[in-house]
Amino acid sequence: MIKGRIMKVLSNLYTVESHGNVIECIPRGKFRYTNQKPIVGDIVTIQVDENNKGYIMEIDERKNQLVRPPIANIDQAIVVFSSKEPRFSFQLLDRFLAIIEHHRITPIIIITKSDLFEEVEEIQTSLNSYIASGYSVIYTSAKNKEGLEQLPAIFKDKISVFTGQSGVGKSSLLNAIDDSLQLETNQISKALGRGKHTTRHVELLPFYNGLIADTPGFSSLSFDALTTRDLAVAYHDFREYAKECKFRGCLHENEPNCRVKESVRNGEIIESRYINYISILEEIKNRKEIY
Repeated sequence: MIKGRIMKVLSNLYTVESHGNVIECIPRGKFRYTNQKPIVGDIVTIQVDENNKGYIMEIDERKNQLVRPPIANIDQAIVVFSSKEPRFSFQLLDRFLAIIEHHRITPIIIITKSDLFEEVEEIQTSLNSYIASGYSVIYTSAKNKEGLEQLPAIFKDKISVFTGQSGVGKSSLLNAIDDSLQLETNQISKALGRGKHTTRHVELLPFYNGLIADTPGFSSLSFDALTTRDLAVAYHDFREYAKECKFRGCLHENEPNCRVKESVRNGEIIESRYINYISILEEIKNRKEIY
């Protein structure tokens, strides 16, 4: 028995990497009778026969999991936003952060087109509060090469997925890291010389001493999987202040002696971020009422 990580899934064939060796595996029949199904990113125990055919015997406990795309054990989400075209949206950013942090994935916020000084200065003023709350923010410009030297290091020893504004794709970021790529599509596989996929699947690919998920990123910003309580503690900065709220299970809305609301009044949490939180909270409540 050996341990390995699932790197790719095609139909019922699982590509597992173990100590530098790549082994094609199929899952044991017992998974048909459980709620478990192996997915990309899983750490698994496999058994290899004399013909070097592998069998997935067990799946280790996952630290996190996404449904769309189906991938597990993610370390960080690279959240790509533009300072302009498309215009930066803090409301959209907070929606992404709620979902990412609910899954205990570390977000890294990357702002492109930082050569547009007017837009960036306005954004930076608000993002400074995010930085003070512990978020990582990197400003980049493909035009004047600002911030590009920081990007390769963020992938080291990490499993990363990409997400962000529509119209700010993975190809833009990858071209910024290495301008010799000159990507015309948004597929990481093309950047790594693997050609264009003819089928849609999730795959982990080596990139700058880490692994990146070759997927279109988050395909949905649905909050179907979150309860109001989940949202109340999703943001890591809210979660820390929530420990000091008077009432257990405080939703930071109408409750008295709420430490989160107090931190908004004190400027410890940016007010617009709290307003965005309340908007998402109402969305989740309305969903519960409908169903």
